[in-house]
Amino acid sequence: MRAPSLDRRSFLTFAGLAGATAALAACGGPSTSGGDGDAGGDIDYSGVQPASEITWWSNNPGSSEEVSRQIIERFQQQNPGIRVNLVTAGQNYEEIAQRFQTAQAGGTLPDLVVLSDVWWFRYYMQRSIVPMDPLIDAVGIDTGDYREQLIEDYRYDGKLWALPWARSTPIFYYNKAHWAAAGLPDRAPQTWAEMAEWGPRLQGAGNGTQNAFQLPALADYAGWSFQNNLWGAGGAWSDEWDITCDSPESVAAMQFLQDAVYTDRWAGVAGTEGTTDLSAGAVSATIGSTGSLVTVLESSNFDVGAGFLPAGSVSGPVCPTGGAGVGIPAGIEPERQLAAATFAAFLTSPENTVALSQATGYLPIRESADISPLLAETSLRQVAIDQLDVTRTQDRARAFFPGADGEIARTCANILTQQADPQAELATLKTTLQGIYDGDVAPNL
Repeated sequence: MRAPSLDRRSFLTFAGLAGATAALAACGGPSTSGGDGDAGGDIDYSGVQPASEITWWSNNPGSSEEVSRQIIERFQQQNPGIRVNLVTAGQNYEEIAQRFQTAQAGGTLPDLVVLSDVWWFRYYMQRSIVPMDPLIDAVGIDTGDYREQLIEDYRYDGKLWALPWARSTPIFYYNKAHWAAAGLPDRAPQTWAEMAEWGPRLQGAGNGTQNAFQLPALADYAGWSFQNNLWGAGGAWSDEWDITCDSPESVAAMQFLQDAVYTDRWAGVAGTEGTTDLSAGAVSATIGSTGSLVTVLESSNFDVGAGFLPAGSVSGPVCPTGGAGVGIPAGIEPERQLAAATFAAFLTSPENTVALSQATGYLPIRESADISPLLAETSLRQVAIDQLDVTRTQDRARAFFPGADGEIARTCANILTQQADPQAELATLKTTLQGIYDGDVAPNL
């Protein structure tokens, strides 16, 4: 159950108490009425000298710590006046967000922090991150060179609140040997209807699998990849600020997935990660992040295929963006903010986006980046790059509502592991999401 939202004054009192982090975690995420910084006010950085030392908080997404340290070393060689300390501030996006929230209530703030797709907006509402625009001007970042689909995710109220960094989309992974055994063409299914035809053929091909297809682990951002299913059917978790998760189209999308598990029996649900099940040969196909590409290839002893997410019954191919960017806290001195922006510009440079992509599978975020080394290493990277042309900004109910991703995951779990009625579950979800919007979002816009 979601706890009542706290107003700004009571939150600051509450967050200073011992055990605040645990209490906030029990609420499904930090309150959105935290710091007193003015995130909307632009700072004049003219005449400001960058600080000599900064701290970067990261959760090292996609096992990126080694490449991050290499980037830091190159930065310090070119900028000997700024030392960068990399701190592993959490094992995932949720843990780093909790630590950042705790620091808002009186701890030591970082100078640069990783902000995932479902966490940055609550910090905008808290006024605890600064707009990047004046810093972009101060350090001379060419925002026109970032891939538009990836940088515009961080724009709200006419300002940019983060820079893209470890950005990803879900893609369709499959076992080519299993495909061949079933007599299927060497490609991903073009539509979900086609996958429903292929599923039984894969099940009967003697591949020794648990399931032909493995739905992503529900606790692992099910609301992210399932946007493809909802959008393809003409539904969505929300339309701007309007909650639409219980629309007939959304219900039909979730009913299709439930039927694939319980009626037609060609799909299952991953316990931890669908890509792990694929690499182990337990399933023939799954959907996973592009950030998992290198791990999937290295851990599989078969030829891996990849393709766009399947289209639905209403729209053509459509895919959500995802992953993380980097932002700068409002509660630190301008000198630290300027030094952090100087490093962020280097971190997200064309050369370093290639280095990150090569080590992990995350998308190259700069248009001018030379991606030929990436494609020479594996042509599958081209799939993710090409799929950017059919990406769509995520539904606000999933990305902007605090704690909503967890609520969506619980609903999906009820439908897909408990065989609960999709219509009833999504109606309940709508009530929950509306409560989050009314209590935690609308008052802070």
